[in-house]
Amino acid sequence: MRHALDLAGRSRESADVPVGAFVLDPDGQVVGEGWNVRERDGDPLGHAEVVALRQAAGRHTDGWRLTGHTLVVTLEPCPMCAGALMLARIDRVVLGAWDDKLGACGSVWDVVRDRRATHRVEVVGGVLAQECADLLREFFAQHRD
Repeated sequence: MRHALDLAGRSRESADVPVGAFVLDPDGQVVGEGWNVRERDGDPLGHAEVVALRQAAGRHTDGWRLTGHTLVVTLEPCPMCAGALMLARIDRVVLGAWDDKLGACGSVWDVVRDRRATHRVEVVGGVLAQECADLLREFFAQHRD
């Protein structure tokens, strides 16, 4: 999670919400990294998770299916990112802070473990939760009145 926090810091350079994510292959090697780039790129899909998944899939020799892989992210994925995790066949998501507004891995919705889904994702939550939440609180304190 500390690596994801470091990646989240890169979001701040472009006034994006500081969220960082990376993908580990089954051997524990980092194969994709990302941070929020929505503001920088003018891309509504520029969430840290999507950026990391795209990079990992591009490096993966078996195509886009990331079976056996783990995504580590500082903030609980939103519905779009949770859907992307499922569709990429990620086995596990490890998250820092829970998102009580848009979280889709157990807090508001549970998209990744919905019984109707064709693929379910294991969720490990609350890893360095306070540090991840503090990073977001500091960001929003500076950007909102």
